[in-house]
Amino acid sequence: MTISQAHKRYEFKRQLEDMRRRTGRGTELISLYIPPDKQVSDAVAQLKNEHGQAANIKSKSTRTNVQSALESVLARLKYYPRPPENGFVIFCGTLDLDGHRTTLDTVIIEPPEPITSYKYHCDSSFYLDPLEDMLTEKKTFGLLAIDRREATVGLLRGKSIEARKHMTSSVPGKQRKGGQSARRFQQLRLIAIHDFYKRIGNSASEIFLTIDHKDLEGILIGGPSPTKEEFLEGEFFHHEIQKKIIGLFDIAYTDESGLYELVDAASDALQDLEVVKEKKVMQRFMRELVSDKGLAAYGDQQVRENLGMGAVDLLLISEDLRRVRATVACQNCDYTGEKTIEDVSDDALGSCPVCGSDLKITDTVDVVDELTGICDQMSTGVEFISTDFEEGDQLMRAFGGVAAILRYDTGV
Repeated sequence: MTISQAHKRYEFKRQLEDMRRRTGRGTELISLYIPPDKQVSDAVAQLKNEHGQAANIKSKSTRTNVQSALESVLARLKYYPRPPENGFVIFCGTLDLDGHRTTLDTVIIEPPEPITSYKYHCDSSFYLDPLEDMLTEKKTFGLLAIDRREATVGLLRGKSIEARKHMTSSVPGKQRKGGQSARRFQQLRLIAIHDFYKRIGNSASEIFLTIDHKDLEGILIGGPSPTKEEFLEGEFFHHEIQKKIIGLFDIAYTDESGLYELVDAASDALQDLEVVKEKKVMQRFMRELVSDKGLAAYGDQQVRENLGMGAVDLLLISEDLRRVRATVACQNCDYTGEKTIEDVSDDALGSCPVCGSDLKITDTVDVVDELTGICDQMSTGVEFISTDFEEGDQLMRAFGGVAAILRYDTGV
């Protein structure tokens, strides 16, 4: 994923979060999905019909709000002789604001993926399911961590590892019980191992077959030798799943932690996956953080100072970072300055450092937009990091959502 693609994904995700927060007082909010192959004139005809039907709504305020929203949507559609490449969505309605205030608002979104079906929806909240599905990583890998004592089945879906089933065996140890011949004991042990492998294969196949065939990229099997080799050679998976096996990987653990170890061990096989790339970037940052050279910086102020000096080689931004850079001014003296804040309100500003009076916001810019703009000027790379894995979550929680790998030591 290129920087621009990652930034667009961030913007799209942030836009949906904003739409999720918007609510109306009744079934007054319109969501209109128009796919790229839909005639806009057909949508106009339906909306005009809906406008006529809305005259039958008993509540006067609801009737007025729905018809106003439909009129606003119809006015916007005049600017679209045909849908864009991926289609578009129009959200329109009377939004409920604080203090019993309302406002009629319209938002148009051109999604990153094609809209597949036409839909008109009217409710107290906007219909976002098709757009939110576009944020869901479709690529899925089946994971199996196995030895003769236990096995754990899981999924790597996008950047998230999910344990689905843990099984333990009744395979006896190598030491035989008294009264049994060595040969008889070995036969019973092999039968128990075979039965356990069969149970694993059936359970794992059942889980993996629930994944859409085109989305299941492959199966990774991890464990000690010779267990994983025995399992593979025995072909215990369903025949469709057996064909999806990518490879075998040596791992030490076969509980849930073994799934994470398996993904790390298979990093070369998964090198095109975003989660692997992001993990490698975060591991590089962690190494720099503890090294003698210390070519790492984190936190808003430290990163900004290094960016200003052109010392940042790669900027790391959490996908969950939601902050703004506010330009502030004192209401009593000539002081002006900048602050990074989460809440766009005067309450978050503190007082003027010169005279102690209240500060007021005069301008704001999204922190991510600002920092990526600086990076473009400085030829600095940018990596957006998901919180769906441990190191990514740590970037947000422990390092404030922004960090940097430096070109040289600045002493900051």
